Amino acid sequence: MGYTTSHMPKTINDIIPPSRRKAMQVERPMDVPPPPPPPPPMFDDSDEEGDEPSPKYPRPMRGTRRGFPWKYAIAAVVVVLVATATLHAFSGAKVEITPVVNATAVSGEFAATSSAGDLPYEVITAESTVSEPVPAEGTQESDDPAQGTITVYNAQSKPQQLIKNTRFETPAGLIFRIRDSISVPAGSATNPGELKVTVYADEGGEEYNVGPTSFTIPGLKGSETFDMVYGRSTEAMAGGFSGVRASVSEATKTTRYEAMKPAIDAQLSQALTAEVPAGYVLVPGAVWTTYEPQPDVAASGTVTLNQKGTAVAAVFPEGALAKAIAFRTIGAYEGQPVSLVAPETLSLASMTGSAPAAGDATFSFTLSGSTSIKWVVDPAKIAGAVAGKTREAAKTILLGFPEVEKAVIVLRPFWAGSYPSDPKDIEVTVAGEEK
Repeated sequence: MGYTTSHMPKTINDIIPPSRRKAMQVERPMDVPPPPPPPPPMFDDSDEEGDEPSPKYPRPMRGTRRGFPWKYAIAAVVVVLVATATLHAFSGAKVEITPVVNATAVSGEFAATSSAGDLPYEVITAESTVSEPVPAEGTQESDDPAQGTITVYNAQSKPQQLIKNTRFETPAGLIFRIRDSISVPAGSATNPGELKVTVYADEGGEEYNVGPTSFTIPGLKGSETFDMVYGRSTEAMAGGFSGVRASVSEATKTTRYEAMKPAIDAQLSQALTAEVPAGYVLVPGAVWTTYEPQPDVAASGTVTLNQKGTAVAAVFPEGALAKAIAFRTIGAYEGQPVSLVAPETLSLASMTGSAPAAGDATFSFTLSGSTSIKWVVDPAKIAGAVAGKTREAAKTILLGFPEVEKAVIVLRPFWAGSYPSDPKDIEVTVAGEEK
């Protein structure tokens, strides 16, 4: 019998046999979710409104370019510069030294030599005059000699002795004398030795109140010494008078002269301090002061009393005196440089009871009291000793110095392990001393 087939369109299921169709079907597990749909395009790729966008590969946004990151580069450079500057500012090689200081008690005899030796000394002098007017207590007949200070010069290479009452003559023929023997220090034609002395007129009278002038020594006339020893004054002579004038009693003079001494001492102390050479010290007790009444001046019912003080002092180089004391009081001392911390706590007394005279070769004295000896640190020596050394080696070396009580090693930056090889690159500071 005939039959007809319908002309329906075929699908893939119609083409693949059932047996193979089952094999191709892959069942998805129940617990696995289906894959997500693809993301939408990031950029609209259409050129004009209404164009179809590109579905797969979006093009970069127009006008967007990635240039060089300048701001990050500049920031990095600034960080490097700041770090370098900081390291430089806090870098360095330094040694901080605390010197040894020995407290010591002094009691003993010492001998110094004039301008030479292990303990030299120098003599300095100062003068001061104080005046005070007092009411007149009466009148008196007076024949007062003028007096004043002159400087005696000696151009010889040896000291010149001048005896008591040696005459000094002015160009006008007026004679003045010294009342005590003196020794004028040696010198030369270009740098003569000199000594200040008081001279007194041979007679009373106002004509002896001469101004600054020169003096020869008549007793040396006819010898080579005559032109080599001479005198000069820088102030006028005063006090010369003959006649009746106002006066005060001797008791009043004695009382007023005693009351003037503190003012004289204050002026002399200030003057001596100015005369102390650099590097020298003036120890308490090393000053000898004499007071001498000067001619008084009468006028209008008052009498002006005048008194002059003369101070002579022995001064010593501070380092030399410190060494002399250290040898006596510090057992381990071997002559290293030292200094006196407080010389004003010492007391000096002359073995002869008087001041050393200018030109004396030696001066013997006693010292007593408590003071401190400070060892001197040489920064150049310290820097040279630690140059190129490690921290530990530098500490060991420095603690071997007798003048070093404590040493602090400073090296920056922290990773620096040793000092520079050039001592000039090492800073050395000493505690208690200004740079």
